[in-house]
Amino acid sequence: MTPPSDAQPFRIALVGVGARAGLAQHVEPAGAVLVATVDPDPAVAQRVTDLFGVGVPRYDDVATLLAHHPDLDAAIVTSPDDTHHAVTAALLEAGVAAYVEKPLAITTEDADDLLAIAHRTGTRLYVGHNMRHMHVVRLMKAIIDRGEIGEVRAIWCRHFVGSGGDFYFKDWHADRSRVTGLLLQKGAHDIDVMHWLAGSSTEEVVAMGDLMVYGDVTSRRDNSDRRMRDWYSTDHWPPLAQTDLNPVIDVEDVSMMTMRLGNGVLASYQQCHFTPDYWRSYTVIGTEGRLENFGDGEGGEVRVWNRRSGFLERGHLQHPIVGDADGHGDADALTVAEFVRFARDGSPTDTSPLAARDAVAAGVAATTSLRTGATPQRVPPVPVEIADYFRGHQVRQPGPST
Repeated sequence: MTPPSDAQPFRIALVGVGARAGLAQHVEPAGAVLVATVDPDPAVAQRVTDLFGVGVPRYDDVATLLAHHPDLDAAIVTSPDDTHHAVTAALLEAGVAAYVEKPLAITTEDADDLLAIAHRTGTRLYVGHNMRHMHVVRLMKAIIDRGEIGEVRAIWCRHFVGSGGDFYFKDWHADRSRVTGLLLQKGAHDIDVMHWLAGSSTEEVVAMGDLMVYGDVTSRRDNSDRRMRDWYSTDHWPPLAQTDLNPVIDVEDVSMMTMRLGNGVLASYQQCHFTPDYWRSYTVIGTEGRLENFGDGEGGEVRVWNRRSGFLERGHLQHPIVGDADGHGDADALTVAEFVRFARDGSPTDTSPLAARDAVAAGVAATTSLRTGATPQRVPPVPVEIADYFRGHQVRQPGPST
């Protein structure tokens, strides 16, 4: 594609007008313009208008988009996970910089293929791990980097997915053929965060999990005529009282994985989709202290224990979490702005396709482990040439892949 001139707007398209389509609302504040959308469902036309106003066209597929917009600079991919590989590959081959909503792909092989295409074509690839821009995560990273808890040795993350029934069990997310598993689809965020905080990525993993609640719900419905915003309600409680779940439910609603990272750090991740509350709890233990977050948005805090004590509820130091009052909202704006700068100018980023691939690979390996009797799995490494390319051409600091 022709590089944009100073007088020419930076043109971006949105592929997939689903739950994460709102990302494209941050395009204009980032100094770009949304010129088109892609979705095979004509019923999304009203949603396009609601989100972006009148005059933004919709096309059925990427090929039609490229035919109508041969001067397209970039695209944001928020289509279902199982389409990420095909959609992103087509964009990269056409020279269109791609923002891919996490996860990068639903198999390690597809993730590796996208890295290889980006390497071969030189097209800029970005993955929307927006949690790297959440203040709670950046605050924990800063505390670690300042040496307040010494060298990291262990990380634990508990993820209470209080809206799991509405978010993940009423549509394609409940079908393993579309997502592999929620340990990958949902867990990719937290796996990436733990890798970033530890400065390395998973090499070995063991996991267990099960479908313990939602498989017992007999009320099922094909919800392809609706979107998540149509059925979501906090009144859906308790979990066994849920209705209209997806006809196919073969992913786990509770799971846990234990990881050994390349630098020796041990990490664990627990995910449950039928808790009443919705937040993440990280604990990072170093050689000189530990930190833990209480809340993961505005009004919460990260507490640090760095002297010996008995029970000390608020620790020795308290760091307030600011921003993120809308959850992902503030981080979404920062992530899209970073993508626009990167796609337009090649600016360095705090996210990394290499790290995104490592999160996918760890999630896939963990899912394999839990579905094969908790058998230990090794995560295959990225070819050295590919790893060196992404470390040298994008990330602000060395990527976490080992």
